[in-house]
Amino acid sequence: MITRRRLLIGGTTAAGALVVGYGFWSRDRLSRINSIAAKPNERFVSDWIKIADDDTIILVIPHCDMGTGIFTALSQMAAEELDADWRKIRAETAPADPLFANAALVEGYLLDQSHVTRDSMPIFLEGAAANASGRIARFMNVQTTGGSSAVNTTGVYGMRVAAAAARAMLIEAAAARIGAPVTAFHTEMSRVIHTPSGLSFSFGALAAAAGRYTPSSHPKLKSKGEYKLVGKAIPRLDIPDKVNGTARYGIDIQLPGMQYGAISISPTFGGKLVSLDEGPIARDPRVKKVVKLEDAIVVVADRFWRARKALDLLKPVFDPGENAHVSSLTLRDDQQAALKTGLIERDLTVGAGADALRSATVIERVYHVPYLAHAAMEPVNATALYTKEGKLEVWAGTQDGLGSRAYCAKIAGIHLQDVVFHLLPSGGSFGRRLPDLWNFLSYAVKTAIAVPGVPIKLVFTREQDMQHDFYRPSVTSRFRASLAHDGTPAVWVNDYTTIDGSNTEARILYDVPNQAYNTVKVASPVPIGPWRSVESSWHGYFVESFIDELAQLAHRDPVDYRRALLKGKPRHLATLELAADKAGWGMPLPPRWGRGIAMVECFGTIAAHVAEVEVTDDGTIRVHRVTSAADCGTAVNPDGFRAQIEGGIVFGLSAALYGEITIAHGAVAQQNFPDYPVVRLADCPAIDVHIHESDALLGGAGEPGTPPIAPALTNAIFAASGVRIRELPVSDGSGVIVRRIDAGEFKTTSALHTAIDTP
Repeated sequence: MITRRRLLIGGTTAAGALVVGYGFWSRDRLSRINSIAAKPNERFVSDWIKIADDDTIILVIPHCDMGTGIFTALSQMAAEELDADWRKIRAETAPADPLFANAALVEGYLLDQSHVTRDSMPIFLEGAAANASGRIARFMNVQTTGGSSAVNTTGVYGMRVAAAAARAMLIEAAAARIGAPVTAFHTEMSRVIHTPSGLSFSFGALAAAAGRYTPSSHPKLKSKGEYKLVGKAIPRLDIPDKVNGTARYGIDIQLPGMQYGAISISPTFGGKLVSLDEGPIARDPRVKKVVKLEDAIVVVADRFWRARKALDLLKPVFDPGENAHVSSLTLRDDQQAALKTGLIERDLTVGAGADALRSATVIERVYHVPYLAHAAMEPVNATALYTKEGKLEVWAGTQDGLGSRAYCAKIAGIHLQDVVFHLLPSGGSFGRRLPDLWNFLSYAVKTAIAVPGVPIKLVFTREQDMQHDFYRPSVTSRFRASLAHDGTPAVWVNDYTTIDGSNTEARILYDVPNQAYNTVKVASPVPIGPWRSVESSWHGYFVESFIDELAQLAHRDPVDYRRALLKGKPRHLATLELAADKAGWGMPLPPRWGRGIAMVECFGTIAAHVAEVEVTDDGTIRVHRVTSAADCGTAVNPDGFRAQIEGGIVFGLSAALYGEITIAHGAVAQQNFPDYPVVRLADCPAIDVHIHESDALLGGAGEPGTPPIAPALTNAIFAASGVRIRELPVSDGSGVIVRRIDAGEFKTTSALHTAIDTP
């Protein structure tokens, strides 16, 4: 069964340009979407595409803007198929309405999961498949942004198809105008041209007539060799407004008569509000209301800081509930104990699996990663207005506009048609604003209902955002292996803890004849959610650390060792060798410097990083350089793709160096960036990203840069110092990774971080 989360983070690696669905378009639907999302001088000619009288082409994007550049990439894909003049392209966010549910996202996921391709699906089934996808998308309120899926699903199954269909309709309109066959026309630079005579018509002049035709269910798409815009480093459409300050985020919303809400949530997971003292603020006319919720209190006032100050005066008391005993240590003990029980569930066996270890010398290692916060630059927030007539209007940046609208309707107990949701850009997200992580929307709607007729902007402080996040899970992974006579692994067994079942991301790229993967579920009261690159963020670290250890035990160079295990995978091998070559692998380095390499495939993209690291005599680490190679098939916008890989590297490096959410007495200990540090500009390494173009299907960009950086870092630390670090983060936040005990021996600075050794 598909779930909203499964659609979002199910490892979508959408297949190529299967064209389906446009035979099911109706004129009634076109009329309805024009009434919802077209201005008087604009008209829709195809799904997601409007054309204005002045020839402006507006791409209506069924995603949110999180700063990843997808509005530009998707616009390039559409403009390519339209033969549009790029100077006339604009992009806007699709309304949070069922008519704009993202069937392309559903379609891409379903086809990928069923391994159907354009060649293997009969044409007569294509329309039915798309119609089903649209129904599912509307039923599940899917308009999601996440899973690095925008380009390889919406782009492939939506924008390209819609644009190609629109182009054919424009040609039909031109042909009818002069009574010539459609084969006598071609398009370029937003014009339809009659090839024999040179007579041409602008797209704007033809748009009204084109809209009367039925879009083709199988429009002709360009081949890669015909591209003029896709593959070009075109400046992003969103940058000017973000630079000049006119871009409006959720936290920027200002409405007439608006009041501000500050919230204090029970610090303990599952805690409940017991009491508070309203006496100190009872006579303050600037405090409009104190809203008491089951697990939180919200103060509504005329200024945010006044509301926050009033919260402190109330001195709320919370009952911690049954989780007050929970700590990072107890949770870690639970994971280690679970791996030692007989409750492990078999996931996948290749060859003889774990049975092949019985007569072998076994190498065993255990790795661990902590909980992590999203720590987006813009704390979560939402503005809500509940009218006295029972209508609701909400303004917020989320990763699913239509899903958010349905969620707010559910919280308010009203119908979807009684809710208007304004989807705004997000100042960072990394998964925090995905479905099921919308506690900020829930609190905003409940507060607005308590103060009807007044728009309330509810803002989480940084402390509330960090302590009431949905965290990247804490995971422990145990590996066992044996080596063949040539030093390569003959057996690979991986047992790991999980919350909700097996992760295909744990399965290795390398050619090992006997493999086994087993999971054990470990319950925890800590709320978890998708975090940039999801399961790949921890399995990438585990796998690429262990393979590096096996190379060391086999006395083999880490690159040569991986190369020997990738003989049947030319894309992976080429990406690995490109990264190693550009990093100068094997070239001499100064004393106490080291290089580490790691490669992970996720979301359809292969990324290999080489980290160049210095570990000083006092244990301080300096990451000087990261060289990356990545293969996503085709980079729609190479500059945008490089920027996403760079961002993923910095994000993952922050987590590997410093990132750790610790639990004490059932609550999160960290509050703000001083105790949850990130890589600052002064400490950011030089980053060099190289794109390996291939004929592979389009892969994602937003997440694949994150998983390889942690193992590349720790492998480089080993190369520089001889110390293996098997538990993240590698620092206590001061930048000191290890401290000198005596010649050649290092130990970590934190009592928790003991998973290291000195060979």
